[in-house]
Parts: sequence; structure tokens; C-alpha cells
Amino acid sequence: MKDDVIEITVHASILEIAAPDWDGCANPDGGARPVDPFTTHRFLAALESSGSVGRGTGWTPRHLVARAGGRIIAVMPLYAKGHSQGEYIFDHAWANAFERAGGRYYPKLQGAVPFTPATGRRLLTRPGFEAAGRAALVQGMVQLAAENRLSSAHITFCTEDEARAGTQMGLLHRVTQQFHWENRGYGDFDGFLAALSSRKRKTIRKERATAQDFGGSICALTGDQIEPRHWDAFWQFYQDTGSRKWGTPYLTRAFFDAAQATLRNDILLVLAERGGRPVAGALNFIGRDTLYGRYWGCTEDHPCLHFELCYYRAIDFAIAHGMDRVEAGAQGEHKLARGYLPTPVHSLHWIADPGFRDAVARYLEAERNAIDEEIEVLTDYGPFRKPQGETE
Repeated sequence: MKDDVIEITVHASILEIAAPDWDGCANPDGGARPVDPFTTHRFLAALESSGSVGRGTGWTPRHLVARAGGRIIAVMPLYAKGHSQGEYIFDHAWANAFERAGGRYYPKLQGAVPFTPATGRRLLTRPGFEAAGRAALVQGMVQLAAENRLSSAHITFCTEDEARAGTQMGLLHRVTQQFHWENRGYGDFDGFLAALSSRKRKTIRKERATAQDFGGSICALTGDQIEPRHWDAFWQFYQDTGSRKWGTPYLTRAFFDAAQATLRNDILLVLAERGGRPVAGALNFIGRDTLYGRYWGCTEDHPCLHFELCYYRAIDFAIAHGMDRVEAGAQGEHKLARGYLPTPVHSLHWIADPGFRDAVARYLEAERNAIDEEIEVLTDYGPFRKPQGETE
């Protein structure tokens, strides 16, 4: 890259940035299927146009754009946050500690995809501008926070490579964990089961048989197979789950209309129908190499149907389409017995107050050590056969 001056601008809406310019950074190789469906212009625009983010939500867009020689070389989905909800890398304890000490934690800046605990690039650059673009975006984020006297800025669910680069720029590195399923070249679901201990194989086969005996049928829909009526049903499922987990669902009904209009090719919707109507469903997003499980809900409870729709059908789809992994969202050690192993998740943090920053840094070092140990222990308890043979 030439020694061009890089200009950073802040944008109150994704619609201020042309989709080809944004996606030229978010999906730089131009593949028909983006690596990360959540950082595409169409996904972020659906969040904004539906009112899922913006005024009254605590997620105020402040997207960053870096230009060199008048050309956009890097972009970053960035939000001013009035709370810590919908992030899944939780900093509530930090907020409480800072405010007990007399500080003001909110608002803060959040480099993230709202309500989406899925790893992906957050410092989106065109090829050839990786180092300069990342540095410019981090500098722009920190400067924006400092100029507005904000307590902190955070980049969550970034890639490990971004975490290393951010640490070298002076950001604090946090490691947490999720449970992901990895495709080890399985030809079909039975091939996956063959890699498990016999006891786990029997359990999963029993769960699948129980689920499929619920008195109805299960279908997997994507693209034009998805119809508006399916969203009417899924909205009921989502409301039920959202009200129980978060109090108020994060996404609006209008988001699912936007999904039908612009995102349905990025979506796998798995529905269970009984008596001619959907009674349960799981919503997944399709990346180039990864299937991302996002939401589940039901209007009828049936044994093991949750496992079938959310985990086993996702594995079926990933194997059939040659995908590398399934990310099944946040939390849930129950996923371990179903072949989803603990995986480190990375985030980066900038803290304005030096004393508070030092305290958080000490906490993060201890947390990283604890997470490393937990991943090692949980992996050992996984369902896969040991190299020496099965352990019953």
C-alpha cells in the first residue's frame, strides 16, 4: 500500500454506505456465498430497516469507514450501546464494578453484529489492506470513544487472527468458549456416529427416533422454499423463546419480513409440522463453510424435538453440503454429548480509565487460564472414541 492518508468517517446507518463498497470489504473475494452472512450489507440493513437496532433499542449505529485515496479500504460494524444486552460476551460485572466506584460505564462502543454470538471478521478490509485497514479502524474506534469520553470500546466474536493483531495494538484480549461441531470428513450422519463411543451412539439414535415419533413431519427449507406463512409460524416460536430468555425479543416482526425479502438464500429453516401446522422450528444462517444455528422455539413440547431440529438436522445439512462446522450459538454444555466440542472465542477491549484497565487486564489473564483448563477437561469428556479404543 502507498503512503496514502487514511480517512475515517462515522456513519449513523449502514444505508449511508453503498452495498458494493461494504460487501467489497465484508466479502472481498466476491464469492456467491459469503464466508460470514452476518456482516453482509443486507443483514445489517435488515436489522436497521426493521427497527431491531436504532432508536429506542440501545444499539445506535456508528459504523466506521476507512478510505485511502478516496477508495473504501475497510469498514466496521460499530454501535453505541446503552446496555450490555444482546452481546453474549458479558461485561455486566465490569459495568457494576465501574459504576460502584463512581464511574459511568454506559454508553460504550461495541464492534459487533447485534444479537449474534458467531465468530467472524469484525475489522473488514479489502485484500491487500489488512494491516493498514485494521489499524485505521481500531484507531478510529478508540478515538471516537475518547473524544466522546466513553468508558470503553469492545470488539466481540472476532477471529483469532484479529485478536492477535488487536493485542499488538494495545487492546485487551478476552477468551471465552462455545460448543462447535466439526466435520471430520464424514460421508453421512452414520459416519459421524461411528466416531463416537458406543454408548453415545445409542443415546443419539434413541433421541432421533424419539423426536421423529412426535406425530408429524420435519422439513428443511431454504431460499424460495421459504414462504411468508413460515415466518408467521416462526415469529410465534421466537416470541415464546425470547420472552422467556430475554424478557423482550430482540428482533422485531419486521425483521422476518426483511429476511423473506433479502435474506432467504442465507437461511435454513427447519420446521416440525403436526396436523398441517408448524409446531416447532429452528432458524440457521448459511455461511460458505459454516452453518450457524441462531433461534429455536415451539408451541408444543415433544421429547427430543429440540435436539433433532437444532443439532442433528444442522449436522445433516453440514455433511450433505460439505461444510466444515456448525456453530450452535451461545452456552449449553448439553451440546457436548451431541458432538459439539468446546472452542475458544475471542474478543478485544479498550478501557479508558487506567486503573480500571489494569484491573480488567488482571481478570482477563486469570479467566484465560481458567478457560484453557475448562476446554481441556470438557474435550476429554466429549463423546468421541478415545485413541486406545472405546471407553464405556
